[in-house]
This record gives sequence, C-alpha cells and structure tokens, in this order.
Amino acid sequence: MTTEQAWLAATGALVIGLALVAVLVAVRAQRRAARAEGLVGSLAERVAVIEERSTDVRPPAATDAGPSTYVITQLDGPERADVPVARDIDGRLFADIVARETVVKAASWTHGLRRALSPENRNRIRFEVRQEVRRTGRARRAETKQALREYRARERAASAGDRVEAGEDVA
Repeated sequence: MTTEQAWLAATGALVIGLALVAVLVAVRAQRRAARAEGLVGSLAERVAVIEERSTDVRPPAATDAGPSTYVITQLDGPERADVPVARDIDGRLFADIVARETVVKAASWTHGLRRALSPENRNRIRFEVRQEVRRTGRARRAETKQALREYRARERAASAGDRVEAGEDVA
C-alpha cells in the first residue's frame, strides 16, 4: 500500500467517522425533541386543568373587612399587560431550537478546547510546571539537609552521653 493510498484510506475513515457522529447527534436531538414535545403536551394539559379550576373559583365574600385589613393580591407591583403569553410551538420549531442550542454548545466547547490547547497556553503551563518542579526539588533538598543536621546532632549528643556514662562507670 502506497502512502497516497494510506492517506486516502485514513481520510475516508475520518469522513465516515464524522458522518456517524453527525447521524448520532441528529438522532439524539430528535429523541430529545420528541421527549420535550411530550413534556410540553403534558404541561399544556396541566395548565388547561388549572385554568378550568381558576375560572370555577369564586372570590371569597368580604366579612368584616375593616380599614385595618389588607389583602395581598400581587407580589411584584402593578399588573403589566406587556408580559408575553406562552403559546404552543411546532415540533419542527422545537427541534430547530434544540439543534441550534446543541450546535452553539458544541461550538463553545470547540472554542474552549482550542484556546486551552493553544501553543501559548501549553508553553505557559510547561513553564509553570517546570518552576513548581524546581521549587519542590529545592524544598526537598532543604528538608533533607535539615533532617541530616538533626540526625547528626542526635548522634553527637548520644556519643557524648556515652562518654560521660563511661567516665562515670570508671570513676
């Protein structure tokens, strides 16, 4: 097999791999869209039930509502008419939104990885690792020297103590 044939085979394998990944991403997006459609449908049913109940509820009759009685009806101030009302969206639109979100996430991951693996970052990391290795080596050598000093001091103290004891035994 020649080099050109090897490159051609490698390129073909890469293209096939990318196509498989694209198919897997599309299938996963379709499954997520179907699952989300089911959730939207169930939530729409629940909202409809809640809305039915809210129309059946009558406001309580005011009994002994004197001037010192306050009823809180809202939490965030006056009612706003410019609040958009939720509406059902088409399954294709939802799949499009999910696919776009997936593409944006993939693009941001790709950008982050490119930035993290850039030559400048790799060199900076290599430099900092080298400095840290040198620092730990110096610290380890200093600890070794200190331990040797303490060991030799103990040995000297022990040998000096032996001489004193030997001198006492003789006298």
